[in-house]
Amino acid sequence: MKLHKLLVPVDFSKCSRAAFNYSKLIAKKFSANIYLLHVVDKRHVEKIAEVNGESEDELSKKLSLQAKQNLERFLANNGSEGLIVEKIITVGIPFHAIALKAQALGTDMIVMGGHGRVGNGQIDKIFFGSAAERVVRLLPCPVLCVPQEDVDTEIGEKEKL
Repeated sequence: MKLHKLLVPVDFSKCSRAAFNYSKLIAKKFSANIYLLHVVDKRHVEKIAEVNGESEDELSKKLSLQAKQNLERFLANNGSEGLIVEKIITVGIPFHAIALKAQALGTDMIVMGGHGRVGNGQIDKIFFGSAAERVVRLLPCPVLCVPQEDVDTEIGEKEKL
């Protein structure tokens, strides 16, 4: 199996941090490149714009800028180790945007958290499903879903992959 391009969606949760740590191990082992993706949820933009009376375009720009800053902080706290080729911020429905970006990049594997900031409660799963579950259904490439873990554990324990 050859892996050249790993797409790693992040929402800055502990679960996406764990997925990012796994993606770094995989990237090192296979000499692959990491494409980090954050999706500003279009549904949230629409709701906030409606409440605040702002235009969706302006709010999307603000939230995208904030996401860019959060992504830089995320990388500063978790180390990129020179494996990241591109940092992508987009606005859309997360599972759909992930699938579209994976297809556009010709991604060999997606490494993502099993659940993120939206939640992991039973009601969330019943009514919405998880973004990871929806991505798995949409794409022909492998999707590694990483469960939330104690992210304070040293990554060295996982190097036995």
